[in-house]
Amino acid sequence: LVSPESSVSVSAHNAVVGLAKAPGSTGLWDKFSFGLDPSALQERLFVSEENVDGFLGTAFCPSPCSQSALESQPLIEVLDVTEDRIQIRVE
Repeated sequence: LVSPESSVSVSAHNAVVGLAKAPGSTGLWDKFSFGLDPSALQERLFVSEENVDGFLGTAFCPSPCSQSALESQPLIEVLDVTEDRIQIRVE
């Protein structure tokens, strides 16, 4: 993380933490952890095509699936993510 570019904004009903990657760091962030202390952290996933596929894959087939069940799963594509909505196409 790069400290000068990171920021915190707090209002009466919301808090936003902006994080900036160090120049040598590459790739997307998959998840983050938060909490009041290190022993009680909660994990959250960022919205990405891979994370949506993984979540919906476990929702459609929670136990180990047969090959035919895997082949019949829908194709899921994340088209757009904004602060207010996420657009997903399912085939």
